[in-house]
Amino acid sequence: MSMDLNFWKYKENTAHDHPAIYQTACCDGRLMEELETLPIDEILKKISVVFSDWDIQDDGKDFEKEGHGAFQIFTTSQIVRFDCCGMQENDLNALMDILIDFGCPLYDPQITTRFDSWTDR
Repeated sequence: MSMDLNFWKYKENTAHDHPAIYQTACCDGRLMEELETLPIDEILKKISVVFSDWDIQDDGKDFEKEGHGAFQIFTTSQIVRFDCCGMQENDLNALMDILIDFGCPLYDPQITTRFDSWTDR
């Protein structure tokens, strides 16, 4: 099964329009005024550490492990998007946990839901 997982952090006191952020920032790769700048290098380093036993290619943007599936990372300075294929639930959860540590909740476009109840909104 193929799916994408998307993460960003809103600036304080901005409107939260998740579908618009998803389309503009995560799909089109455009920067948006209402989003914070993320420490992308730190995030990528953490992903490489957590998934160090996976085959990593394309300067740390493509990950694959037999029996576990694969994922590719797309980033701008404001978002992180994982395009996942055939991944196990515990590996998907590990990706989510990494971004939660950076204050970025998951947006799942498959069900148009952002799992941000733990944030200050």
